[in-house]
Amino acid sequence: MLCICWQTSERTLDAPDLLDDFYLNLLDWGSSNVLAIALGSTVYLWDASDGSTSELVTVDEEHGPVTSVNWAPDGRHIAIGLNNSEVQLWDSASNKQLRTLKGGHRCRVGSLAWNDNILTTGGMDGRIINNDVRVRDHIVETYRGHTQEVCGLKWSASGKQLASGGNDNLVHIWDRSTQYLHRLEDHTSAVKALAWCPFQSNLLASGGGGGDRTIKFWNTHTGACLNSVDTGSQVCALLWNKNERELLSSHGFTQNQLTLWKYPSMVKTAELTGHTSRVLFLAQSPDGCTVASAAGDETLRFWNVFGDPNEAAKKSAPKKNQEPFAWANRIR
Repeated sequence: MLCICWQTSERTLDAPDLLDDFYLNLLDWGSSNVLAIALGSTVYLWDASDGSTSELVTVDEEHGPVTSVNWAPDGRHIAIGLNNSEVQLWDSASNKQLRTLKGGHRCRVGSLAWNDNILTTGGMDGRIINNDVRVRDHIVETYRGHTQEVCGLKWSASGKQLASGGNDNLVHIWDRSTQYLHRLEDHTSAVKALAWCPFQSNLLASGGGGGDRTIKFWNTHTGACLNSVDTGSQVCALLWNKNERELLSSHGFTQNQLTLWKYPSMVKTAELTGHTSRVLFLAQSPDGCTVASAAGDETLRFWNVFGDPNEAAKKSAPKKNQEPFAWANRIR
């Protein structure tokens, strides 16, 4: 008989002023084990290794609020998308702004994705732009295929394929040329949730909004839809387990839960409950064990869903016996 495990979060922090906006991307966990979250017009950083917290930037009212955050692969530099169509690049170690990317978009930038030195940005104007952050004339490619806001962007691990999802219900698969490889039209609502499979390079999972409620799996070489699963609620975010064949999804109305699925059977193995509003954003720790979720209820929750963090800790250098994020119970 199928047994579904019901789990609660390990820790809950208040996150006041977190925007309850499905189309934004306001949470990211970098390779240096620092979590970034945008609350209104301010980006905060939390170092999971020592529990320290800092404010990276509060943008001016005419520029904000912050509409997206994404760490560069080095875990030191971070891109911040703004409501006024600009993107700021920051060095988190020196707490200095490096540059502002302008001129690419006409509206807010709600999605970001790094591919080495290329920062890909997606806007409410439907444009997707590759920005080479090393050069003055940073716009190097522009993708045109979406007619509404681009709310999901993910590069494959190889950096050879880009997946985009939009409020026009479309998923596109692109290469570095400006012509899409596949235009995937099976979803019936906005697509923000995108996740490349870590153990099969040409496998992409996508999730549809409230009018769709499905998770779909795609062969990105052929464009074929391999499976479609009705989850019963809005799909806000997707994360693969890095070590096991599992997929985690976060949801909106009606249960506002996180669901853990076995792949490829898509049998539910766990329901993670506690949020009282839609779970808009997910981020995964570098060791792959812990997932952070942020929801419209203005809380940030941490879940040991993908493994035993104690086992992961044994493999790392000895540290003080202190819980991650024990520095506070409220984000200010």
